[in-house]
Amino acid sequence: MIVDAWMQHGTVRFLNHGMLDSLWRWTGQKPPEEQPPVSATVAAMDAGGVDVGLISAWYGPEGDLVSNDEVASFAAEAPGRLRGIASVDLRKPMEAVRELRRCVTELGFAGLRVVPWLWELPPTDRRYYPLFAACVELGVPFCTQVGHTGPLRPSETGRPIPYIDQVALDFPELVIVGGHIGYPWTEEMVAVCRKHPNVYIDTSAYTVRRYPPELVRYMTQDRHHKVMFGTNFPMITPERALRGLDDLGLDDVRREAFLSGNAVRVFALDRS
Repeated sequence: MIVDAWMQHGTVRFLNHGMLDSLWRWTGQKPPEEQPPVSATVAAMDAGGVDVGLISAWYGPEGDLVSNDEVASFAAEAPGRLRGIASVDLRKPMEAVRELRRCVTELGFAGLRVVPWLWELPPTDRRYYPLFAACVELGVPFCTQVGHTGPLRPSETGRPIPYIDQVALDFPELVIVGGHIGYPWTEEMVAVCRKHPNVYIDTSAYTVRRYPPELVRYMTQDRHHKVMFGTNFPMITPERALRGLDDLGLDDVRREAFLSGNAVRVFALDRS
């Protein structure tokens, strides 16, 4: 079994947003002019052997780019294959908490994702804290981005230290998933992951052959590493992201944890 911890089934307004121009340029692709069908995302998952994909809503200061209800509708087209990850408006904390509760209890979403660079607010900002408490109460993880930003936005908000470290100290019960590896601060992200039992890493936005050596050492040397597979689809397809997996040297236990075990546990997919 393979779980993709960070995907998007994007809307046209999201995929054509100017902030993503640099990503399309790097990948040599062009954003679609029409809404992509859910069947295309599932076909890409099939080509890479991915069984379950966690697709994220996107919300920023200008409003929703992929709404929670749109994500729910996409997931409904591929039951058992796609699960929603919520996003919310940080500027309205109580509305954000209510929306998160609705997404988890009514729409069946498996977590919350807030992308700090989109707001230019690190996760230690007071506006996140009611959401952290709600995540703990609802039993879902807080997913975020760590490392530099590919889009043309400042990168400071993606520092694992002090931001993720401080949040984990303030909310030890909160499960945190830091997506995009944390490069160029990957060693910091690994250190925070080792320090805090409820902090995890996902490899979205990176192919296997681009994993930093410090991440590979952690995955191959720690029997109970807390790294999970992710793509950042559609920027990277699962098939491309996983190319060269055997070269990592993971034994069966570590490989299973990476491809599915950690994600199944964190997102409670075995109880879905």
